[in-house]
Amino acid sequence: MKKTIVIVDDHVLIAKALEGIIDNFKDFEVIYVAENGKDLIQKFENNSKIPDIILLDISMPIMDGFETVLWLKENHPNIKVMALSMQGDDKSVIKMIKNGAKGYLLKNTHPKELENAIKKLSNDGFFYPEWASKIIFSNLGNDAVVENNLKISDREREFLKYTVTELSYKEIADKMCCSPRTVESYRDQLCDKLELKTRVGLAVFAMKNGFA
Repeated sequence: MKKTIVIVDDHVLIAKALEGIIDNFKDFEVIYVAENGKDLIQKFENNSKIPDIILLDISMPIMDGFETVLWLKENHPNIKVMALSMQGDDKSVIKMIKNGAKGYLLKNTHPKELENAIKKLSNDGFFYPEWASKIIFSNLGNDAVVENNLKISDREREFLKYTVTELSYKEIADKMCCSPRTVESYRDQLCDKLELKTRVGLAVFAMKNGFA
């Protein structure tokens, strides 16, 4: 079964062109287009189908992408939101991610890159291209805050630092002067606490919250 996508963009020609591109992707289909965040909310209220993924522009009248992704995080947290914009500045990237976006792409992205990005978003729960990851590394860790109710030990913090590297678990164990089994226990404990499933998820959490 194909994953469903909704495009939110006030430029109708761009949205329709994007819809045509995505409908040629094997695993995805666009079910409708909304002109801005308010239009999307109205469609939801009128019982339009809730999609798996939303491709969201930032600069829109009435209700922009920043407001829309925040509303989606609060009301439909299971929807994976990919920002798709002409804006690639640090402020826009950081604000969209903080507000709940799980991915970020520029509109000049090649269709094949778009397909791969949507697949990554669908399968892994997030997608940030290299240029966006650099922005996250250099900015987000400075002021991101871990939820107060998460009790992360010093050793778990140390482990999180290594999750963003290419080190194997055995190599991480060597760095931490412990056994690979102990490192695996740190991984499992953190996955339980943070409700994550993979090392990639832990790495993204580490980047977002200043552990790496």
